[in-house]
Amino acid sequence: MASEEQQPQVTLHWLNRSRSQSMLWLLEELKVKFDIKLYHRTEQGLAPPELEQVHPLGKSPVIQEQQQQQQQQPIVLAESGHMAQYLCEHFPEGRRLVPQKWKPGMEGKFGGETEAWLRNQYFLHYSEGSLMPYLVLSLVIGRLKQPPVPFFIRPITSAVANRIMASYIFPNVHRHIGFLDQQLRTSGGRYLCCDHLTPADIILSFPLFEARGSLDSMGEWRGGSWKAEFPRVREYIDLLESEDGYKKSTETIRKLEGSASEAAPAKM
Repeated sequence: MASEEQQPQVTLHWLNRSRSQSMLWLLEELKVKFDIKLYHRTEQGLAPPELEQVHPLGKSPVIQEQQQQQQQQPIVLAESGHMAQYLCEHFPEGRRLVPQKWKPGMEGKFGGETEAWLRNQYFLHYSEGSLMPYLVLSLVIGRLKQPPVPFFIRPITSAVANRIMASYIFPNVHRHIGFLDQQLRTSGGRYLCCDHLTPADIILSFPLFEARGSLDSMGEWRGGSWKAEFPRVREYIDLLESEDGYKKSTETIRKLEGSASEAAPAKM
């Protein structure tokens, strides 16, 4: 684990309206000295081609790490869960964020891990592997009801979009919000894994922040809204947004981009 004197040069390649804001928050929590290189989406909403010079897939977030005063090629980290695990293993503050791994007397044994540690490991990858595909699909399908689809065929495409939303997307999104509610009930604290903030909470913040304004439009929720049906999830989202590290990360981007920054998700 890197001491303060040995800390590498860390560069976060930050893209607006992307998961990179979660990685900025994580770096703030880890108390890591880092640089930020800003990128902005094209008019088509895509990542700019310049990101392909950092990683072949041209996506964000990407983090580069290079040891001070060394000539070797920097380590390039991509994929949010992988980055979070790597950073927490290599910086001292990771010990504070990651739950204790082993139950007393069970060190190194199969099944000896604590529930909190297992939850953190799972939810680091849950966001990308399970939740985000449905949220992204809802955005794509929603475009069938908007320009540039010609107005004279929009009733047809809208009917198709509504059918997909009602029969496939909403049932799965509803199941996931209910799952998160159940996990919060049994976590032993206000957070998802335990009684303190973990890397998994930080990674999950992006899809929840981005989706909260559109969840009600996806289907019928008990009580009239997702907040009424699952108030525990709403309280969890509010808790994440109130974290000092999150506030600091959004302020960092505001200072770099000015008052028009898109770092902080709007409440809808």
